[in-house]
Amino acid sequence: MNKLFKVSLRFFNGLNRTNHGLRHLSQFAADFETRLLEGVVTNSANYVPLTPISFLERAADVYRDRTSVVFGSSVKYTWEETHSRCLKLASALVQLGISRGDVVAALAPNVPAMQELHFAVPMAEAVLCTLNTRLDSSMVANLLKHSEAKIIFVDQQLLQVAQQALTLLSKDKIKTPILVLIPEYENSSSTYDIHTYENLLSSGSSNFTIRWPKSEFDPISINYTSGTMSSPKGVVYNHRGAYLNSIATFLSHGMGSMPTYLWTVPMFHCNGWCMVWGMAALGGTNVCLRNVSAKDIFQNISLYKVNHMSAAPTVLNMMANCPPNDRKPLPHKVEIFTGGSPAPPQILSKIEELGFGVTHAYGLTETYSAATSCLWKPEWDSLPLEERAALKSRQGVQVLCVEKVEVRDPETMEKVPADGKSIGEIVCRGNTVMSGYLKDAKATEEAFKGGWFHSGDLAVKHPDGYIEIKDRLKDIIISGGENISTLEVERVLYSHPAVVEAAVVARPDDRWGQTPCAFITLKEGFDEITEEQIINFCRDHLPRYMAPRTVLFEDLPKTSTGKVQKFILREKAKALGSLFSTEKRSAASC
Repeated sequence: MNKLFKVSLRFFNGLNRTNHGLRHLSQFAADFETRLLEGVVTNSANYVPLTPISFLERAADVYRDRTSVVFGSSVKYTWEETHSRCLKLASALVQLGISRGDVVAALAPNVPAMQELHFAVPMAEAVLCTLNTRLDSSMVANLLKHSEAKIIFVDQQLLQVAQQALTLLSKDKIKTPILVLIPEYENSSSTYDIHTYENLLSSGSSNFTIRWPKSEFDPISINYTSGTMSSPKGVVYNHRGAYLNSIATFLSHGMGSMPTYLWTVPMFHCNGWCMVWGMAALGGTNVCLRNVSAKDIFQNISLYKVNHMSAAPTVLNMMANCPPNDRKPLPHKVEIFTGGSPAPPQILSKIEELGFGVTHAYGLTETYSAATSCLWKPEWDSLPLEERAALKSRQGVQVLCVEKVEVRDPETMEKVPADGKSIGEIVCRGNTVMSGYLKDAKATEEAFKGGWFHSGDLAVKHPDGYIEIKDRLKDIIISGGENISTLEVERVLYSHPAVVEAAVVARPDDRWGQTPCAFITLKEGFDEITEEQIINFCRDHLPRYMAPRTVLFEDLPKTSTGKVQKFILREKAKALGSLFSTEKRSAASC
C-alpha cells in the first residue's frame, strides 16, 4: 500500500497541465482503484439486508426462556414461544394467498396479536398496515381501499367498525379484504362465521421458512399520518430504516438488556415508535395494555416492576393530574420516553416529582418516530426544577442513525444562526427517513424538496446546538405583522393552576389579521374561572399582543396518539368571525 502512495506522489509531482497529462491522471486513478479493491467482494458471507426480523431470530436463541409478552393474567409467552407463533402465523398468511408486497392491515389496540403481526407479516414478505383504532368506518374503508389490503386483523371490540367499513367497500364494488377476528380474550370462542386469530395461527407451521427481504429497502410497513393537519397520508417504511430506528430508539431511551416495557404508546403509531421490534433486540418483556388509564399504568408498573415506558404528553398529563387513589408507589425509578407533540415544562416537572425520569424526543411519522432527543447533561442536575424542566422540554439533538437534523430557512435552505432566536424549519436526512408517501409522488417530491425532508415544524437552534420547536408552519399566528408562537402562549396557559389542557389557534380579525384564540380544559373544582381571568393572567406573563383575545372552555379534540386536532379548532375559531367586527358591533349597540 505504501508503494502505491509513493508512486502516486511521484506521478503528481511530474504531472503537467496538458490534456495528455490529464488522460494519464484519469488512467492512474482507475488503476489505483482496481489495485486497492483487488480481492474485495460483496456476497452472502459479508452482507445481508438489514431487517428487524433478525431481532426475533436472535431473541429466540439468546433469550429463549425469557418472558417476551404478558397480557393480564391469561397470556404469558417466552421469546422461543413468540418466535414459533410468528412462524406459524407467517405460514398461515401464505396459505391464505399472501405473497411478496401484499398489504396486511390490523385494527387493534396493544394486544399480543399486534406484537406478533409486526414480525409475522414481514416474515411472509408482506407489508403491515396498522390502522388507528379511533378511526370511523368511513375512514377505515378509505385506508383499506388506498392500501389495497388483502387481509385485515380486527380486535373484537372494533369488529363493528371494521364490518361497516367492509360494507362500504362492497357497495362501491371494491374487493374486500379477508377479515380475521382477534378475540377479546385468549382462547375465547367466537360466534362469528369468520377466521379467528388463534385458529388461523394453529393452521400454520412452525417449520415455515422465513421469506427474507430481497433488498433492505423493501417496504416493511405503511403508517398513515394522524391527520392533525389534513387527510392521512400513507408513509412507507423499509426494512433498513426500521432496523436502524429500532436501535436508535432504545439507545436514546437508555435501555439495556432485558428491560420490562409498558405499552402505552399505540403499536399502530409508527409501529410503536419502532419499539415493537426493538424489544426483541433487547430480549425485553412487553407488558401489553388494552386500555390506557392512569390507574392501569400505575397498577401494571407495580405488578410487573416496569422500568421503561413511552407516552405522549397527554398521557403524562393524565398521570400527573389523576386522583391520588389511582396511584401506586413506584417500585423504582421508571424511565419515560415522551414525544408526539411538544411537552409543556409544567407537565414534565410534575411527572419527575412523582419519581419518573423523562427523556423528551421529537419526530414525525415520516422519520420512523424520534429524530431528536433532549440528551441530558450531568451538569444540569444541580439546576432548580423549573430550569431543568425548561431545558428538558426542548427537542434536543439528533439521535443516532439519523444522518442530519438542521434548522434552515425553508426558502433559501441556509442554516439559521444558533442564537435561540432565529426561526427556521426543521429538516432531516438519513436512513431513518421514509421511503415516500404511498401512491402520492407529488407529496413525496414536495416533502423531499432540496434533498431534505421538510417537517413543517418551525424551531430555533440554541448556542449549545439543541433545537426547540416554536410552532407548526400552519399554526403561527400573524397579528398586526407580528408572529405569535402558539406553543409559547400554551406554555403560559399550562402554568395557570386551573388549566389541565390548552390549545391556541388563530381567529380572524378585520383589524389585526389574526388574534390568538385559546381553547381550555379546566381542572375539576375550577368551574368558576372566567375568560377575563385567563386573558389577564396571560397579559401578566406575555407581551400584550400575544395574549389570547378569546377563550373557550371545552374538551380538546385529539387523535388517539394524543395530538390535539388543531384543524378542528381552527374551523371553530374561523366560524366565530372577526373579533374586531364583533367588538365594533357591540360598541355601536351600546
